Amino acid sequence: MKRLLLSLLACSAAWGQASKDSHVVVISLDGFPAYALQDPKLSVPNLRKLAREGAVADRMITTNPTVTWPNHTSMVTGVPPAQHSVLYNGLFIRETGKIDSLRDKSELVQAPTVYDLAHKAGLTTAEVDWVAVLNAPTITWSFAERPAITETIPKEMIAAGLVSEQDIADFAKSNITWRDEIWTQAAVYILQKHRPNLLLFHLLNTDSVHHRYGPKSLASGSALALADARAGQLYRALESSKLLDRTTIIVVSDHGFKVVKHLIHPAVLIKDDARIVPEGGTAMVYLNGRKSAGQIKAMLNGAEGIERILEPHDYTGFGLPDPAKNPRMADLVLAAKDGYSFAGGDRGEVVSPASEGSLGSHGYLSTDPEMNAIFIAWGRRIRPGTRLTEVRNMDVGPTIAALLGLQMQNTTGSPLLSILSK
Repeated sequence: MKRLLLSLLACSAAWGQASKDSHVVVISLDGFPAYALQDPKLSVPNLRKLAREGAVADRMITTNPTVTWPNHTSMVTGVPPAQHSVLYNGLFIRETGKIDSLRDKSELVQAPTVYDLAHKAGLTTAEVDWVAVLNAPTITWSFAERPAITETIPKEMIAAGLVSEQDIADFAKSNITWRDEIWTQAAVYILQKHRPNLLLFHLLNTDSVHHRYGPKSLASGSALALADARAGQLYRALESSKLLDRTTIIVVSDHGFKVVKHLIHPAVLIKDDARIVPEGGTAMVYLNGRKSAGQIKAMLNGAEGIERILEPHDYTGFGLPDPAKNPRMADLVLAAKDGYSFAGGDRGEVVSPASEGSLGSHGYLSTDPEMNAIFIAWGRRIRPGTRLTEVRNMDVGPTIAALLGLQMQNTTGSPLLSILSK
């Protein structure tokens, strides 16, 4: 108790005093389940080293919906989607039924982020393939999910001979394993050349492999091992740049993964009486005036694979917005049973067998333990050998802030003071 009190006092004294000699590198390995890290035979030596020498949690609790952009946004804002309003991998447009992933961060994210706070305090910030961050003025250096030749870091890397103009021009069409490699090169380059106080780095191959071949498969283990090797490259870049003793490395994932055996096509039942947006283990239902919520529920009740139908009065308990106050939110949320995942299409059978390309999914309610993510922290100000049972992804942003001598205000998450030394 005395040690915790001293840690609290030390952190309180540091808050508000931005530390320009401190660095935090966040490595997000998309779709890395907590249960996978518990497997002693999973070949991830770099993550094992960081966990052994630093702090590790058995699980990190995610937010709803358990998909990539909402959960990354919860990490950097410290609040749930009910407050930051990111519900999809982009912005859902009711009129078209499409998700627009090219909306600016200023429009998409409706809560302050830790990189906003760091920038305001005079610290430098960087992102590589982070999400919901397009045209963010508080990011100093960027190598985006879809990089452009006209942008600073791609131009510098072309000049340095690390990539070609054609590489950048063809980037979005290239395979995900190669894109992960280039994103890693970009992160290494930014660390070595620009030495940002905060780097947010995101890899995608693990998620793609889990969707295609399923988690717990041979392909899954290989993808996770490759992601571990990429994390090792960043560690070595920090070491060669003489930044290691001033840096905290935080390794996270955005959600877990479940094996899928059946696909549910709810639009087969509803047709055009409502708009359904599948998110894997859940599906958002938007009324269009043709039928009431009660009528839509009656059409779906008892359908194979549907575990539960959430209504707006349920949303607060799941960290979701009230649609009466936030028009981005759906009128109903469908939750799938174990082994089922929601998919599009309004023809054919209501339920079809899953096949290669759809053998794994996320998006299930965050109360499902298979949606738990990973959390590891290592390096500057991290207590060696700290083991935690559980953290929340909303604790990540406030913890980053504390490591940089800052304090995030009005967050649901809290700094993980038990893992911090003076």
